[in-house]
Parts: sequence; structure tokens; C-alpha cells
Amino acid sequence: VQLQASGGGLVQTGGSPRLSCEASGIILSINPMAWYRQAPGEERDFVARIRGDGYTNYAAFLKDRFTISKDDTKNTVYLQMNSLTPDDTAVYFCNAEEIMGRGPYWGQGTQVTVSS
Repeated sequence: VQLQASGGGLVQTGGSPRLSCEASGIILSINPMAWYRQAPGEERDFVARIRGDGYTNYAAFLKDRFTISKDDTKNTVYLQMNSLTPDDTAVYFCNAEEIMGRGPYWGQGTQVTVSS
């Protein structure tokens, strides 16, 4: 299983980047996927999750600013982020949750830096 995250970089406050996570070795229509983030010196925090059937849930602190989605035909999960602030600066990780004894799996992470 490989998870390749991309789309991070330097963003201005208020920006709206979209992260992508291309998965191989798993089937998104079955496997729940999630995004986490880890700020410097902090623990890794849950951000958003999407099930195989498309049901989503989010961390409460996001206040509806982020949207997780997926394209099963491309085996890719997305995280649309809006109204970013410097507090959103972190490495964002793609995660394939454990299912039927396989996983969890983690991608390498993509850095998002929000300038003030």
C-alpha cells in the first residue's frame, strides 16, 4: 500500500489550497480514509474522515472550513481547505484506516505553511 500526498506549500492567510492523496494497493470504495495533521512540537491530530460509502466526519475545531472528498475512479482522496490561518500550519498526513486486519497505513505527509 502506498499513499502519496501532495498539494502543500506556502499559503497566505485566508488561502484555500487542496491536498491530494493518491492511493495504491487499496480500494477507496471500501477502505475508510482520513487526514491528520501535526504541528511542530504537537501530537498528530485527526482532521477529517471519509468512509467507503462517502460518509464524512470532521474534527470539531475545523468549524466547517475543510471538506474531505474522494474520486474512486482515480483512487484519490482530497482535502479542500478554506480560510486558512497560521494555526493551520502543519504537516498533513493521509491515512488509510485499518480494515479486515490490514493497516492502518500512512502517507509521507505534505507540509502546509500559512503566512500571516
